[in-house]
Amino acid sequence: MHDPEIPSLGNPDGDLTIVEYFDYQCPYCKKVSPELAQVVKADGKVRLVLKDWPVFGVLSVAAARLVLASKYQDKYAQAHDALIGASTKLTDSNVNGLLTKAGVDVAKAAADLKTNQKSIDDLLARNKTQAEAFGFPATPAFIVGTFRVPGILTTEGFKAVIADARAAAAKPN
Repeated sequence: MHDPEIPSLGNPDGDLTIVEYFDYQCPYCKKVSPELAQVVKADGKVRLVLKDWPVFGVLSVAAARLVLASKYQDKYAQAHDALIGASTKLTDSNVNGLLTKAGVDVAKAAADLKTNQKSIDDLLARNKTQAEAFGFPATPAFIVGTFRVPGILTTEGFKAVIADARAAAAKPN
């Protein structure tokens, strides 16, 4: 939940953390992303940690690496939103175009990726190990507070699990 290599979104001082394991090519991740973003924004007290778990092949790995490299120019959120929100199938060429349109300097991201490849690859390996340790079968998958939530949630589902996680955290041990 507090990997310094992963930028967090939402409220950095939120009272609850949601961790999402996702892949930029996962159609279910793409479907749930706007609902999760809406819930996080409306709630205002949720810290969101996005963990790339590229399970859909070589292009997924390449996209995850490039987005993670965009954090070195403070464009992680824009890069993430561009790829997770893409309505077309990702290809090598349109990934670069989508990132450029989102304000990412793709040449700089590629250079930052080259400089930081070991760190980024280690991060992706940690994410994979964690997702498998939680027993997640696929993307999307979530940790909400202390709850493990495999699969897709609706807006109402997110609100319910957030409320449950807060209630569980408020109970004395």
